[in-house]
Amino acid sequence: MTPPPSAAGLPLVFVHGMRVSGTMWHPVIDALGTRHPALAPDLPGHGSRRGEPFTLSGAVAAVTDAIDELGGRAMVIGLSLGGYVATATAARHPERVSGLMAMGCTAVPRGMLRTAYRRAARLGGRHPEAANRLSAYAFRRALPAPLAEAMVAGGLSSELMPSIIETVCGMDPVSLLAAYPGPVWLVNGARDQLRRDERRFLAACRDGRLVVRPRCGHLSVLSDTAAVTRQILDAATVVAARTHAPTTTDGTVQEGAGR
Repeated sequence: MTPPPSAAGLPLVFVHGMRVSGTMWHPVIDALGTRHPALAPDLPGHGSRRGEPFTLSGAVAAVTDAIDELGGRAMVIGLSLGGYVATATAARHPERVSGLMAMGCTAVPRGMLRTAYRRAARLGGRHPEAANRLSAYAFRRALPAPLAEAMVAGGLSSELMPSIIETVCGMDPVSLLAAYPGPVWLVNGARDQLRRDERRFLAACRDGRLVVRPRCGHLSVLSDTAAVTRQILDAATVVAARTHAPTTTDGTVQEGAGR
């Protein structure tokens, strides 16, 4: 029996959340070591790109640029805003995204949730420095010190909150998931308010799985770096197997291959 292909070397692109930067993923990338080439680009308006306007098309371009830098095809992992951007990237460029892990982003903003986020975003946009201080405090309360410091290391950009919330409210993430043919992992903390539509999101996936981490919230889903790293490594093994599965002459995967 031929052993399954190794996941070692599978490129990974990490997408950060709202108002933080790619530095939020550094503890996970450090834990992965040299097993995978990895990048965590800054989205428009964040980190090294602070001052630029945020747009979804610009965010997707930042992710695809990172994929191209790693050879043109990668597994994409995103949290919160990063999960929505990763999903949009997978739908628009399935040939570049070998697998998708979308964390903390299985809600369609509507009703009271949308109203609450719009109000919070308007406040953040009007008083960005105060919102940055409050965000840093929240990170330090929710996460172990190394993760919290990684969240703030690249700077915070609360001034972008109104445009980001409007962008996410204008998205149709369920249809985006349905458009992507590759393997998908939906990962939520059990206490995350953004998991409310997770079953609908899962049903939209052509090849999806749902993972709910007990006792975790929206941010604290990252609190156990070792567990997050193992989950990514396990997913990378599946993606590598699918990527290297033998195909028939018409390009379809052979029955049982890569499973």
